[in-house]
Amino acid sequence: MVDQQTMESWRNAPRLNSFAAFFERTASGLEGAPDLGRPEPEMDLLSFDLDCMTFWDTHRRLWGHFDSHYFASIPYRLEEECRLAAAILLFGLQSWARSGHAATIYTLGAGAGTLARALAKLGDGRLKTLCCSPTGGNRDCFFAQRGSEDAHFHHGPFFELDDVRYGTDDNLRPFRNGYDVLFEDTTFQMYSRDREKQLAFVTPRIRPGGLLVQVQKLSHRNIEVYLERERQKDELFKPRFFSNTQIVAKKRDVLDTMLDLQVDLEASATALQSYFRYSVITWNSGNFYTIVSSNSLKSLGNFVTSMVKPAMPAEFCHEVVPRVLVNERNDPIPLGWTWRSARSPF
Repeated sequence: MVDQQTMESWRNAPRLNSFAAFFERTASGLEGAPDLGRPEPEMDLLSFDLDCMTFWDTHRRLWGHFDSHYFASIPYRLEEECRLAAAILLFGLQSWARSGHAATIYTLGAGAGTLARALAKLGDGRLKTLCCSPTGGNRDCFFAQRGSEDAHFHHGPFFELDDVRYGTDDNLRPFRNGYDVLFEDTTFQMYSRDREKQLAFVTPRIRPGGLLVQVQKLSHRNIEVYLERERQKDELFKPRFFSNTQIVAKKRDVLDTMLDLQVDLEASATALQSYFRYSVITWNSGNFYTIVSSNSLKSLGNFVTSMVKPAMPAEFCHEVVPRVLVNERNDPIPLGWTWRSARSPF
């Protein structure tokens, strides 16, 4: 349970206050779109993997206004979206095959829910997905191109989805028994630094054998390392899509404030260890990380080894991945997990 004082601090967080206008304008298409072109994944970095290419073909047709801004802002995050989505789709389909019931996927945050909508469409009744956002522009984009009746949207912040809301909101009926995959996408860092309490709120909704997938921007104990990675992003990646004026404006209006609510890798690991037996870093790009956690070693292993290798130039990755972050002593993660080979259509 999370106390009312914590809830009130989340209501007063930047995401719902000082950042609200920025997100609304960007999600509504009024500003924030890259002025030098819309990003597309470099499929050669994904080894032309058939599963990733199939996902991208669906994903690109469902984009909302916020997607161009988001994927142009984080180096090779779009390639990671394709890589992660292929693994989430397979995990969900395997869950459906075992249980005979639709797998449930919750993307906590994630703008207009394009990932959730694409997964629901590809699942064709075998997956039910939910996303949430407090931004009206994201809601409008979601329903303008819903893609599937199996995709659901909650207009509000993640902490509104408590037991009472699940019990009374018919839109949430498919998700009352929890989630097979809960995907937190750069959202916690908009509300507070207390990852323990944020995890305390969301982890009870993860089903036995389920996964928590997180894409986080992390701080670093050495501020010079953090700033050098930011310089790399701002000088070597973002100028492909944004003018220098746009880059400077976003840093002033959003990124400097967001740094105050980021935590480092060590703090993230400590919080995860309170709720999960296993966590693995599966991707790193500058200050951004993908971390996958579970209390099921089998589920985690199946998921990690179902992903193709990280798709980016080597100079943007500062970790040797997969890297174990949290490990159960009595039943440890075996060494030697490897990425799957790409399924090429050629």
